[in-house]
Amino acid sequence: MAKLLVIESDFTFWNEIRADIEPQHLLDLRSYRKDLRGHLLKENYDVVLLSFDLAEPDGFHVLEQIRQTSPHTPVIAVSEFEYADLIIRTMKEGVFDFIVKPFSPEKLLLSLRRCMEDRNLKREIDCLRHSQEYIYDFSQIIAASPAMRQVIDTLKRFSKTDSTILITGETGTGKSFLSGAVHYNSVRKENPFVKINCANLPETLLESELFGHEKGAFTGAEKTRVGRLEQAAGGTVFLDEISELSASLQAKMLRVLEEKSFERVGGNRTIHTDVRIIAATNCNPEKEVASGAFREDLYYRLNVLRVHLPPLRERRECIAPLSKFLLSRVCRELRKKFEGFTPEAFDAFERFAWPGNIRQLGNTIERAAILEDGPLIGPEHLITPDINLCLKQEGSDDGEGRPEPQRDLSKQEMQSILQALEECLWIQKDAARKLGLSPRVLNYKIKKFGITHPRWRKNKKVGR
Repeated sequence: MAKLLVIESDFTFWNEIRADIEPQHLLDLRSYRKDLRGHLLKENYDVVLLSFDLAEPDGFHVLEQIRQTSPHTPVIAVSEFEYADLIIRTMKEGVFDFIVKPFSPEKLLLSLRRCMEDRNLKREIDCLRHSQEYIYDFSQIIAASPAMRQVIDTLKRFSKTDSTILITGETGTGKSFLSGAVHYNSVRKENPFVKINCANLPETLLESELFGHEKGAFTGAEKTRVGRLEQAAGGTVFLDEISELSASLQAKMLRVLEEKSFERVGGNRTIHTDVRIIAATNCNPEKEVASGAFREDLYYRLNVLRVHLPPLRERRECIAPLSKFLLSRVCRELRKKFEGFTPEAFDAFERFAWPGNIRQLGNTIERAAILEDGPLIGPEHLITPDINLCLKQEGSDDGEGRPEPQRDLSKQEMQSILQALEECLWIQKDAARKLGLSPRVLNYKIKKFGITHPRWRKNKKVGR
C-alpha cells in the first residue's frame, strides 16, 4: 500500500474515484494554497500526483519545490488538457507519467504500479547489491546432514511469513546466502533484497548507510542520500553481525522494528518504510544481552523466528557435495575443467575442522584449482599450513588407525592458530593470510580460545 499526495485546486474528481483507490493506496489531498514545502518536510510520500491546470499556473513552481524538498519521490502529472507542449515540458522536468482527466481508477492504478516498480528498480540499482549467487529453490540447497535438512525445512516455513528472523551461527556457515533464499521465496521477492554488514563500517558511516542523510548533514554531505532501509521499501533487509551495532544505533533499529519509521541523519522528517528484517550474528545473543552489550528489548524484537546454522564440522555429510558444488562454480569462473577430487583429497577434507566453515572450504578449493594442472585435484594443493598441522596431529594420535573426525577439533584449531601466529611473529593479519582466513574470523577465534600476547596493546597478560 502506497501513500499518495494529491496536489489539486478542485477535489471533486478525486472524491468521486477515492473509494476505488483507497482499498489499495492511501490518498492525502492538499491544496495549492497550503504550505506544501512545510508539509513535505514533515511527511513522507511514495508518489505525488500533481495537477497542471490553467487555473493554477504555479504547477512547475510546485514541482520544483517537490524536487528540492523530496528529490527521490516520483511525480505523476495530472491535467484536463492534453497539450503536447505541456506534456513535453513536464516529461523534461522529470515527471514519471502524464495522465489526462477524466481517467478511470484502473488507469491510475496501472500508472501507480508502473511508477512504484520503476522506483524500486532505481533503488535496487542505487543500492549496488553484491553479486552473490542466490538459490531460488530450497530443494537445490545442499543439505545432506540431518541438522541442515532441519534448518532448510525451518527456513521454508519462515519464508512464508513476514516476521523478523534471527539467524545464528559461526562465520562462514552461510547466513547471508540462506537469508537471500528466504527473501526470494517470500511474498516480497519482487522487491529489493538489501544486505548490510554492521561490522564493516564505523558508527557514523553505518548510520548514514542505514538511514541515509540530508544535504549538509556533515562535512562531505554534498547531496541527500537515500539509506538502505529506504531503498529496500517493500523488500527485505539483511543485517549481518547485528551484535556489532552501537548502543545508539540499537535504539534506532528498535524504533524501525516497532514503528517502521526513522529520520535521515541531519533531517527531522519522519520516513516510513515497509521492510522485513533478517538479522544474523556469530555471537551468542543471550550472552550479549546478559553482559549488557546488546539491548534486551531489541533482542526480543529480533528473536521472533530463530534458526541456528551448525558449523561445517558438525555436518560432515555436507562436505563432499559442497566441495563438488564449489569446484563446479570455480571451474566456471576460471574457465578450467576438472573431473573432481582424489580420494586422498576427500580424506583430508573430512579430517579437518574447518574453523572458517564453508567460506574457508571455498577459498581452499579455489586455491587448489588455480595451482592444479591435472584432471583431478589432490591433497598436495589443498593442504595449507593449518590443514597440514591438523592432519599431522591426527595421524600421530595413536598407532591403531585414523582417529574419529570429531576428536579434539577445538584443540587442533587452537594449535593451528598458535602455530601460524608464532610463524608470523604474532601479527594477526599475516597469520590470517597464512591460515586462509579473513582477519575477522581469526580475531573471533583468538577471542574464543583466549589467546593473548604482550605485543597486543589490548592484552595486559601473556596467555596461551
